[in-house]
Amino acid sequence: MSSTHDGNAAGRKLLAKIPISVRWRDMDSMGHVNNAKYISYLEEARVRWMLTVPDVSMTDRIAPVVAANNINYKRPLTWPNDVVVELYVDRLGTSSVTIGHRIVSAKDDSVLYSDGNVVVVWMDTQTGHSAPLPAAIRAVSES
Repeated sequence: MSSTHDGNAAGRKLLAKIPISVRWRDMDSMGHVNNAKYISYLEEARVRWMLTVPDVSMTDRIAPVVAANNINYKRPLTWPNDVVVELYVDRLGTSSVTIGHRIVSAKDDSVLYSDGNVVVVWMDTQTGHSAPLPAAIRAVSES
C-alpha cells in the first residue's frame, strides 16, 4: 500500500475514529495549527485506541514506541474547530504495525486536513530490542 492513500480510506481496516478539539494554544503566529501539533493529535488518538484493546498496556516491559512518522498536510487547520482522527491498519509486521491516519473535519469527513502513517514497534524496554506484536493488537488489526 502507498504511504499516503491520497486521503482515501477505502479498503483499509478501520481501527478507530477519535474526536479531538483544536485548542487555542495549538495555533502558531500564522493563525493555523502548528505542524508539530498534528503529531500530538495522532499520539492522543493512538493512545486512546490502544487503551481500548484488552490486555495491552503502555507501561509493561513490552511497550509500543514510534519508529517513524509520515504526515501529509493537505489544508490549514484553524481554531475553533473539532476534528476526527481516523486510524487504519496499513501493514502488520512481526513486531510492528503501520497505522494509517486521516485528520478530518468532525462536521464533514470529506474535509481532509492531513493523512499519512505512523510505524509503531513493540520493544522490550529492558533490552531495547524489538518484541513480537502483542496477540491482542494483531487480533483487532486483522479482524
